[in-house]
Amino acid sequence: MKKISLSLLLLCCSFFAFSQVIPSFQFGVKGGLNLSKFNTSNTFSSDNQAGYYAGVWARIGAAGIHLQPELYLSGKNATLKNAAGVENKVKFTSLDIPVLVGTKIGAAGVGLRLNTGPVVSFVLNEDQSLSEAASSAFNGNFKDQAFAWQFGAGVDLGKLGVDLRYELGLSKLNASGYSSTKLNLFTLGLAYKVF
Repeated sequence: MKKISLSLLLLCCSFFAFSQVIPSFQFGVKGGLNLSKFNTSNTFSSDNQAGYYAGVWARIGAAGIHLQPELYLSGKNATLKNAAGVENKVKFTSLDIPVLVGTKIGAAGVGLRLNTGPVVSFVLNEDQSLSEAASSAFNGNFKDQAFAWQFGAGVDLGKLGVDLRYELGLSKLNASGYSSTKLNLFTLGLAYKVF
């Protein structure tokens, strides 16, 4: 009986270890909230403001490591306040494209994910529509776009996932004629795996 139990235990462990090695592809949708904050160059301060994001993701992986490209629309809000206390609310929408590298700890649809990677944001305004931003992204034209770096963790429970991330702004933005600023974000999202 001990040999059978030990054999079954080894078989289960081998299955879970092997399931991390097999190449896989997943695709899904996601959405959530963001808290954005402009880091300014000494003249202005900013309070965190809530926004939204929604889009699609894919995950390609093998041997416990995955590549996770995403594409989503993100509404970002922030309040800039100068030394005199004058406030200006800044709202804009962007097409964001993170390309994350990560790993997953767990098996059988349940696990903890850790990921990091660059993000490029195409600001949508009167100078750049959604179709122009998408065209620039697919043609590799990243001139005058904003760059950031994301760090995050997520939990998968079957087809559902929860993600918490921090996005560190690397590019300076010029917000409504104010001095150059960098945008930092916290995001909390819910993901659904379609297949």
